[in-house]
Amino acid sequence: MWNRRKDEEFALKPASAPPTPSALAKEGIPMSTLPGRTNEPHFDSPRGGSAVLGKSVIVKGQIFSREDLTIDGEVEGTVELQEHRLTVGPNGKVLATIKAREVVVLGTIHGNVETTDKIDIRKDAKLVGDIKTARVVIEDGAFFKGNIDIVRAEVAKPQPAAPKPQPVASATAPVTGAHSVAAVGGGDLKR
Repeated sequence: MWNRRKDEEFALKPASAPPTPSALAKEGIPMSTLPGRTNEPHFDSPRGGSAVLGKSVIVKGQIFSREDLTIDGEVEGTVELQEHRLTVGPNGKVLATIKAREVVVLGTIHGNVETTDKIDIRKDAKLVGDIKTARVVIEDGAFFKGNIDIVRAEVAKPQPAAPKPQPVASATAPVTGAHSVAAVGGGDLKR
């Protein structure tokens, strides 16, 4: 009936961390009832977090970001991520001028794209506009219409040492003979 000893053991045990999902699954608790993994950004990562515009979001205007950005909705205007990656998701429709370090296109872009590193146009993606980049990847099945300007990254080359000016010999060398040349306003040369 009453088991006082087990209650005392339970009360005296220190609080422990909740059991892991794998331990609960082994005990026969279905995985679907376990709490899901949250998609929290990892602010301690060196690249910082990542922002997402979902497929029901519509933005008209300018976007400036200091972190990676995924657009799966609609954007009209300009998008600038100078040091980061822009991903246009499969549902993304972007009518904008884009400047980023790297661009990955899974959806649709209408506008000029400038990247400092590379652009990756995946299968089923559509890009209409001019591209200025160092590297470009266009997968089989992608649609692209526009111009591509490949820009080589400028590597700082060591400047060769400028030659030191040599002392010039004196201009008082003796002149032999009595020859002189004169040119006056397009006139005749006389000796």
